[in-house]
Amino acid sequence: MGKTSIDGQAGGPKKAWQTYEEVAAYLLNQLAGEFYLGSVIGKQSVPGISSGTTYVIDAKGFKQDGEGFVVVECRRYTTSKLNQERVGALAYRIWDTRAEGGIIVSPLGLQEGAKRIAQAENIIEVSLDPASSCESYVIAFLNKVIVGVTETLTMTESGRVIVSDPDGTIRETSSF
Repeated sequence: MGKTSIDGQAGGPKKAWQTYEEVAAYLLNQLAGEFYLGSVIGKQSVPGISSGTTYVIDAKGFKQDGEGFVVVECRRYTTSKLNQERVGALAYRIWDTRAEGGIIVSPLGLQEGAKRIAQAENIIEVSLDPASSCESYVIAFLNKVIVGVTETLTMTESGRVIVSDPDGTIRETSSF
C-alpha cells in the first residue's frame, strides 16, 4: 500500500489539475442555479448505457427538478484551447450516459470547431482561471463573469468605531 500525504493523496501533494477539478466542482455547485442545476458533486463513476463501459467523470450536475444530470469535464490546458476531438469525446460520453448535456471547464476556452460541437450538443463552455481557489477565482460562463477575491486586513493602529443613525444619533461606540 502506498504512503498517503497530509492532504490525503497517495505519493505526495495534489497535482494542479486535481486541484483545478475540485475547485471547478466546488464553484459550479455554489453557482448551480445559474446552470438550472440543483447541485454539482465532484468526481464519480457513471455507467455507459450503449457501450457497457464505466466513465469516471470530473463532476456531475443534478437538474433542479431531480430528473436528469449533466456531465462536467475539466481540462486545465494552459497552452492551447480545447479542440473539437476533446469536445466530441465529451459529447459521446453525454450521449452514452444519457445525460441531458454537459459543462466543459477550461482556462482558455474552445477552438472554433469545438464551439460548434458544444453548441450542437448542449455543452456549456465555462472559463476558469488556472490559478483559481475556492475563495479567489475568475469564472466566466453564459455571458457572465464572476470574481471571488480574498484579502487580509491587518490593523496596526488603535481607533474608534461609531455607529450612528442617519439623523446622526450615536447608537454605539467601540475602541480598539
